[in-house]
Amino acid sequence: MEEIEYGVADRIATITLSRESRLNAFTHRMRDELIEAFDRADADDEVRAVVVTGRGRAFCAGADLAGGGGTFAGPPGEPPRDGGGQVALRIAASLKPVIGAINGPAVGVGVTMTLPMDVRLAARSARFGFVFARRGIVAEAASSWFLPRLVGISQAMEWAATGRVFDADEALRGRLVSRVLPDDELLPAAYALAREIADHTSGVSVAVIRRLMWAGLSWESPWDAHRADSALIHAMGRSPDAAEGVTAFLDKRAADFPMSVSKDLPPSVPDWPGTHP
Repeated sequence: MEEIEYGVADRIATITLSRESRLNAFTHRMRDELIEAFDRADADDEVRAVVVTGRGRAFCAGADLAGGGGTFAGPPGEPPRDGGGQVALRIAASLKPVIGAINGPAVGVGVTMTLPMDVRLAARSARFGFVFARRGIVAEAASSWFLPRLVGISQAMEWAATGRVFDADEALRGRLVSRVLPDDELLPAAYALAREIADHTSGVSVAVIRRLMWAGLSWESPWDAHRADSALIHAMGRSPDAAEGVTAFLDKRAADFPMSVSKDLPPSVPDWPGTHP
């Protein structure tokens, strides 16, 4: 990989956007490498959580604008798939929980790619901007679906319609991030959260819960959720992980869950995001 770094330690995968001289600006190569990194993480049963951050003083400054005014022109004919959206949908489909450690400016695709991450933590120096209207384009990376569901339609429209850049405290007030931390405490906090997941939970349970939570955002009623919950509590309740979890609790010891995400997901897990045209 040339534009990101990928590594695994202590059952946590770290994906680092690594074009420091360009403030980690997004390119087609970065798109492909990010998709490959999430494929690796999902295929590796040793990985229990994923932390995404940026190299240097930025998280991601948005699309690389080195192409000048024609940067977003694209080829004539049938519109190609939006590269930021391809990354966002791959993150959405992740079987491992994803923690965004936003260490500096996150603008354009630099912020929209974080929306399908499960938790976003921000450094005090982080800045955010849905700047598309100021560049004469539109919000991408499926953010028209993700952003209003995360922060509400009014807040989403204020940020998208003005295109202004705002600080970490405003991101926290608007529920875009869950915590703001001093810069030097950001990664330790992200890894502490990832370790809490890795050390105390069933990987299969977390994968199923993640899929239920995200799929549930599109269900029409709680009855749909109840049907999905019922099928999965039945499947998981009869599983070796459930037996181990209860036994460990009664024995007052740490659980050693035997199941693996690659082999043991119940067939009734919702197919989300699924395959769409």
